[in-house]
Amino acid sequence: MVGVIFSAGLGTRLKPLTDTMPKALVPLAGKPLLQWQVEKLRDAGITDIIVNVHHFPDMIIDAVRQNEGWGANILISDERDQLLDTGGGLKKILNSQLSTLNSPILACNVDILSNIDVRALISAYERTGVSQLVVSDRQTQRYLCFDGQNQLCGWTNMATGELKGTDGRHLAFSGMQILSPDALALLNEMPDEKFSLIDFYLKAMNKLPLQAYVPGDYRMMDVGKIDQIEEAERFAESL
Repeated sequence: MVGVIFSAGLGTRLKPLTDTMPKALVPLAGKPLLQWQVEKLRDAGITDIIVNVHHFPDMIIDAVRQNEGWGANILISDERDQLLDTGGGLKKILNSQLSTLNSPILACNVDILSNIDVRALISAYERTGVSQLVVSDRQTQRYLCFDGQNQLCGWTNMATGELKGTDGRHLAFSGMQILSPDALALLNEMPDEKFSLIDFYLKAMNKLPLQAYVPGDYRMMDVGKIDQIEEAERFAESL
C-alpha cells in the first residue's frame, strides 16, 4: 500500500505563519505537521509515501531531504505550476509517480491530526477490498450521506439545504481514505484539472462501493486556523 499526504494547500487560514512557510511545516509540539503524518503512516507499515507540494515547495523538499524522510521513502509530486486540489492532485500522482494501479492508496490531509488506528483501517480495507472513507458523527455543516449498507449515496449542506445524490446517515468526512485499485482506475479517467476527491466520490458512488469507516473512540482536529494553534499543540501532545 502506498501513502499520499496532501501538502500543497496555501494554508491561508494559518496566516501569518504561512506567509513564510508552507502549511506542512507549521510546527506542533516540536514537529512539523508533515512529520506527524509521515510517522503515523510509517508506524502502520506504510513506508512508500508521496507528498504533493505547491506553496513554498522547496522548503518541503529540503525538510524531507534533511530529515531523511523521517524514516520513510518519500517522493514529491510537484504542483508549483498549478494547484490541483485533492482529486486533481491524486490523479497527477497516478499519472506521474505510479507505474501501476494495482496497489491501493491511503491518502490523508497534512493538517488533520487524529488518534486513528491506521493498522485497523488497513485491516478493514483488506477484509473487504472496498474503498474506505474515514468519517465520524461530529457536528459540521456538510456531511457525506450513507445508506443502510454503509455505502456512500450522497452529500448534503445543512446550512443551505443542498443535497447531491440521495439522503442517508449523515457522517462528517475526516480527510483520510483508502482507495482500491478499481477506484483509482476510475479516478484516472477524470479530466486533467482541479477537482476535489469529494467531487469524484459523488460521480463514482453509483459505479463502485465507497464504504464508511467509523473509527472507535475517535478524536481528530483540523489544524486550520491560526487562533487554534495552542489548542492544536495540546491535542498533538495528547496523541
